[in-house]
Amino acid sequence: MVDRIVPHFHNDAGVGVIEIGAREFMCVGALPPFDHPHVFLDMGGDTEIICPYCATLYRHDPTLAPNAARPPECALPNAETAPSLPSPATPTLPSPASGGGWGGGGGG
Repeated sequence: MVDRIVPHFHNDAGVGVIEIGAREFMCVGALPPFDHPHVFLDMGGDTEIICPYCATLYRHDPTLAPNAARPPECALPNAETAPSLPSPATPTLPSPASGGGWGGGGGG
């Protein structure tokens, strides 16, 4: 079970540096549908890290909340990071008895 949400950030504005309050986070590049693969980045003991996909420079600022960014529009709200998906349903395949046969031929 997940005990915390990993903050997500983007650089849709194309700024040179994004200051963030987290050391572990996800970079999505730009806002969907123009996002790149969502990559997990971990600064470890460093104060800066560059995203290998979009080359955005992220700088840790301990005065910011973990999900906050400067500029603030670069923080992706939680609602956008985990969209609601319909629950998976068991697919229903047509059966030959229902007339939807698998070969399309009249069975004979």
